[in-house]
Amino acid sequence: MKFGILFSGGKDSTYATYLANQAGYEISCLISIESENKESFMFHTPSILRVRKQAEVMGIPLIIKKTKGEKEEELKDLEKAINDAKKKYNIEGVVTGAVGSVYQASRIQKICDKLGLKCFNPLWKKDQIELLNELIENRFEIIIVGVFAYPLGKEWLGKKIDKEFIEKTKTLKKIYKINPAGEGGEFESFVINCPLFKKKLKIKSYKDFGEKNSWRREIDVG
Repeated sequence: MKFGILFSGGKDSTYATYLANQAGYEISCLISIESENKESFMFHTPSILRVRKQAEVMGIPLIIKKTKGEKEEELKDLEKAINDAKKKYNIEGVVTGAVGSVYQASRIQKICDKLGLKCFNPLWKKDQIELLNELIENRFEIIIVGVFAYPLGKEWLGKKIDKEFIEKTKTLKKIYKINPAGEGGEFESFVINCPLFKKKLKIKSYKDFGEKNSWRREIDVG
C-alpha cells in the first residue's frame, strides 16, 4: 500500500516513518503543515521549515501547506494537504506519529475516513520510556528545539535525546509530572540523523527565542 506520512521533523513522526518503512509500506510522500500560530493545537512549529532538508536526505517527495493555525480551521488545511497527496501520489493511507493525543488522533482519523484513506498510528499508546529507548537503539540522533513547561528552560535547547536525557526526564516526571517524551507539549524535537537519512544533517546556525520556561530554537541545517 502507498502511504503519506504526516511529518513534522520531530522524533515521533520520523520514527513512525521508519516503522512504516520496516513494515514494508510504500512511503510515497511526506505531508507537512507550516503553521503561523506558534501555539498550534495540532502541529509542531519550531524549525518546521527544516523538514525540506530532512525530506531531501530521505529522498522522499514533500507536500508542505501553510495554515494560520486557528483551532479547528487548521484541520481544513490539513485535509487539503492530505487530499493533494491522494491526488498527486495516489496514497491509500496516512501514517501519523500520534502517541497519546486523542485530540490529534481523532481528528486525523475523521479526515482519513472522509477521504477514504486508512490511518496507521504505529506509536499509539506506546510506553514513553520504551519509545525513547527504541529511538536510541535504532540510532536516531535527536535534539530539543523547543521547551514549554516548568522547570525546562533555555539550557535544554540543543540537548540530545540519549540515556542521560532519559534519566533526567524520569526524575522530572516524578517531581513535576512532566511527560518524559514530551507528549504533553513539554518539549519539541528535531531529528538530525536516523537510518532513513542518506547523510547526517549538520546545524549551521541557530537563533533562540523566548523567556522563562517557554523557548524555541530556529535552526539552519545543511
